[in-house]
Amino acid sequence: MQSLKSASVVLFACSIVACGGGESRWAGAVADSAGVTIVSNADVGLWTEADRWTVEEDLRIGVREGDPDYQFGEIVGITTDSRGRIFVVDRQAKHIKVFSPEGVYEQTIGGPGGGPGELAVPSFEPVIGAGDTLLVHDRRNRRVNRYAPDGSSAGSFRVVIEEGVAWKYRATSSGVIAEQLVYPARDDAENAMDAIVIRATDGTVTDTLMKLPTGQTVSSGRTVYHPEAAWDLTDDMQLLFGVNDEYRISTYSSAGELERIVTKQWERRPVSDRDREVLTTHLEALFVGQGRPPGAVARLLSQWQFSEFFPAFQTFRSGPAGSIWVQRVQPPSEMNEEEVGALELWWNEDEASAPDWDVFDSEGRYLGVVTMPRMFTPKIFRGDKIYGIWRDEFNVQYVVRLRIVGDLAVGAT
Repeated sequence: MQSLKSASVVLFACSIVACGGGESRWAGAVADSAGVTIVSNADVGLWTEADRWTVEEDLRIGVREGDPDYQFGEIVGITTDSRGRIFVVDRQAKHIKVFSPEGVYEQTIGGPGGGPGELAVPSFEPVIGAGDTLLVHDRRNRRVNRYAPDGSSAGSFRVVIEEGVAWKYRATSSGVIAEQLVYPARDDAENAMDAIVIRATDGTVTDTLMKLPTGQTVSSGRTVYHPEAAWDLTDDMQLLFGVNDEYRISTYSSAGELERIVTKQWERRPVSDRDREVLTTHLEALFVGQGRPPGAVARLLSQWQFSEFFPAFQTFRSGPAGSIWVQRVQPPSEMNEEEVGALELWWNEDEASAPDWDVFDSEGRYLGVVTMPRMFTPKIFRGDKIYGIWRDEFNVQYVVRLRIVGDLAVGAT
């Protein structure tokens, strides 16, 4: 990208697919501000109907009835190793199932308990670190289990609450592990800052990438649609960061320097009475289903609050060829019955899975929208593949792999 010398200088760029008489123009602008590239996007993408990316199902693992090796109870997360094997952590069964890249069952790792390699409450995303070491967080046992490539236990390391509680994990395809830590035990909760750190497979924190404010949902667990921080780590060690009270995503270099800010036009949408009604009714059903008495249900419902507006986006992920995928927000009033029924008590990126994702190229220019299957929650991007969890009409979970269809070189130019 051309370097500009002043923030007042604005360059309007041509489409990356522009040519001849059929040329289309990018409806955005690029500027420089103190060495930081500012990319401002209109709500019009570069893609034409001919070159836009789509996704198609490439693999499905799971059955509603039949072979237990292919049945899942409650999938926490999915990851893959350097050989393309697929690891599926099941919170209900308290184990990890391993499948070949073709979806063939290979083995089951772990099991319920507190012994070596056993799991009590597996939580968060599993991650693959250096040497194809698998890390699985076990909340109840307050530890992170490590597993060797053959599935055997490689020990564990303790989780010390005073040193931070895991909230989110990310890992690059090369095995670099990043973790967001929150600090609920601090006395100065109003001034508490989370941290995004790099963690080695032995549990050692080797670097701190960023400090960020603790979100309201994390700190209270009772405010729905409150602005939250989102982040991801790219394969070339860039940190993507944004707070979803505005459509603004910042890119930091591996050295921690702010390099680019990407923005996009968006319309602030209020949370309607119907949206609140849908979620409140769903919450009530969840509490009743847990066997809570009417008085306790009413008390719990009174503790939940709703923000006035929806956030600008739900979350974002680093995609192929340096692209950035930004998930739109799906209002509850627009969800079907199955989508509402799949919601849990947390309205985070893994629960409110809107099917539409805005896609930006490696320079931050808006390309257009990719629509994923409804009831599909993407978990990891690996090259042109997206691995995630899909639920059928009976809320049964399956591991699904999508393939991105299109010229991925478009996202790299």
